[in-house]
Order: sequence, then structure tokens, then C-alpha cells
Amino acid sequence: MSPSRTAQRLNRPSPIRTHTIGEYRLTHVPDGLVQLRPTGWFPGLTAADTDGFADHLDADGCLVAAIGGLLVEYGDRALLIDTGYGPRRLAAGQTHPALGELGGGGLLGSLADVGREPAGIDTIAFTHLHDDHVGWAFLGTDRGPLFSSASFVLSAAEWQGGGAGQIPAALHDRVRPAVDGEEVFPGISLRETPGHTGGHASYVLTADGGEGIERLIIAGDVLHSPLQVAHPQWPVFFDSDAATAVRTRTAFVQDAATPGTVVYAGHFADVVFGRVRADQDGGHVWDPLTDLT
Repeated sequence: MSPSRTAQRLNRPSPIRTHTIGEYRLTHVPDGLVQLRPTGWFPGLTAADTDGFADHLDADGCLVAAIGGLLVEYGDRALLIDTGYGPRRLAAGQTHPALGELGGGGLLGSLADVGREPAGIDTIAFTHLHDDHVGWAFLGTDRGPLFSSASFVLSAAEWQGGGAGQIPAALHDRVRPAVDGEEVFPGISLRETPGHTGGHASYVLTADGGEGIERLIIAGDVLHSPLQVAHPQWPVFFDSDAATAVRTRTAFVQDAATPGTVVYAGHFADVVFGRVRADQDGGHVWDPLTDLT
């Protein structure tokens, strides 16, 4: 893909995007978007700093963060990592000074477009329990829970650190808290990546990609923008522990640069799948995948 076409993807939300590793079909299922005001989202940045990444900004001068989930299909099983914001929308003036427009509503249509019904998903795994990651998970219909067959996975630290109060009590018997390194779905393990929340989790898929072992790492809110791959030291307003988050983000980026690794960063505008590449100055850059369907 040409640089100009890549640039066009940096300031719009992602549509459905699919990548395959071995027997795993991995699909970004969009729900909506949130605008991030760069000088509010990244405390310390100034308006002059944004001149250096104007290609990432929309017409309102905001970074565009996609909202959705990652559908992992393996044989006849399906895992959904995060469930978007849900069927609601807030105008910029109704959110937070660091944000602009925030809205969801598209997840069920996205799942239908790729041939999946909520009842056919057997596992939902959360990176953390912020509302733009759990929006559809606990909703019901007049026929019962929307995700009627799913168990809910999250880190034990997130569960113990207040998660039990954020998930409806009627669903607690379906919750599976997991510890660092624990397999939560065939070939997929939880990795503790604290900082954004105390119990934030990423997930790691390890599979035979046909030319050797490949990894997919799910970033969650370790990363919100491709800019952070080059600047992991930038603090984020909504990180609960800024120092821990910077350490986690720095280590994540370094690990993601390991050959054979793909990253799914669900907030990365329309470049949600990519690789981290070390540059000649000792830093890192984001290389979006171009062979997506």
C-alpha cells in the first residue's frame, strides 16, 4: 500500500478487517469511534506538537480511535475480545475535555456481516472493564442475555480490584478470572499489562502460521494511537497509574518488535493490525498490515 493510501487510514475509524494466522481467523468487528483531543489525551503536548502528526487528525483536530472487538474464530469455536461501547452516542460536549464525540452501536451488525450471532460466541475476554470495552457484553433481550452461551474472562487482578462490582451479580457464575500466562482459549493466553487500569490484560495468540510460529498480541489500552509506538513515554490522561503504564507500554513495544509478531491495536483508527519495526535511531514505528480482507 502506498504511503498516501496509508495516510488516508490514519484519521478514520476501521471497518471490518480480517487477518489469518494458521487456523485462526481474526476479525476486527467495529462498533463505533471516539475522538481523542491530542493535547488533552496526552498531557504535556501542545498545539505546536500536533503539527508533526497532522495526518493523524480529523477535521476537528482530533485523533480518531476505533471502538470494537476482535473476533477470533478457531474451528467451530469463537472468542470475542472486548465488546465495544454499546448502542449509545454522546456528542463532544457531553463527554470529557480530553474527548470529542463518543459512540457505538455497530457491533451486532458487524458480527452479522461476518456470519456470527452473539449466541454462537462461547467466550468473551476483556482487556479491562472501561465502558468502551464492555458496552454490549451484559445487555439482554426479551429472550434473555444477548451473549447467552459465553463465559467472561478477565484478569484476576481486574476482578479483585473492583471488577466484581462492575459485572452484574446475576452473571458472576459465568466469570473466569485468569492469572498471568493462563490459557483462556485454545492457543491464547492472558498477559498482565497494568497501568491503564490496575488489572489491565493483553492476550497473546501463538500459532503455526505455515512458515513457522507466529504471535498475535492484543494491545487493548496499552496503546491508543500509532503515535505511541514511537512515543511510549507520553503519559495518557486516563491511565490510572501513569508511571506503570509508561513502563508497560515501553516493554510492550519492545516485545512487539520481535520477528514473527503481529499486533492488534483496536483503537488504531483504520490501521488496527500491524507490526512494530525498530528504526535506525533505536526507536520504533508502526507498520500497518496491507494484506487484509
